Amino acid sequence: MRHSRKPLRLDDYLPYRLSVAANAVSRLVARAYEHRFGLSVPQWRLMAVLGEAAPLTPQKLGARTVMDKVTVMRAARVLLQRKLVRRLPNALDGRSHRLVLTAAGRRMYAQIAPLALAYEARLVEGLGHTEVAQLEKCLRRLQGAASDLTDRAERRDQLD
Repeated sequence: MRHSRKPLRLDDYLPYRLSVAANAVSRLVARAYEHRFGLSVPQWRLMAVLGEAAPLTPQKLGARTVMDKVTVMRAARVLLQRKLVRRLPNALDGRSHRLVLTAAGRRMYAQIAPLALAYEARLVEGLGHTEVAQLEKCLRRLQGAASDLTDRAERRDQLD
């Protein structure tokens, strides 16, 4: 870990660089599904997660997408209205429900997923396979570290 006594410079601050890079990539890919499919970033994230593993509760969707409850519920409401997802009862918790893609949602997902993968390929085409693997490994480690630090902070907050 590097410790520095120099002043904060945003262009050299890793959390800022990660945020800027993530926003730039998200905006790039979002253009494809916003213009062509009328989906917002949160709506596509829900569809992408449900396309991989469904049915899921809104709480699990929030955890998987790292979006807050309100954002998940708003995105889900639009997807429900557009009949891209549907609600299923949650046998484990009668107060909750699970969401799953409808046939129309699966068809849309099948159209968008290849576009997302094509954007990913174009983004990393200047990197070697080893660099991509290292980047993925580092991002997973950073995400894990951030989650651990958040969990610790939340536990401390509960004790206060």
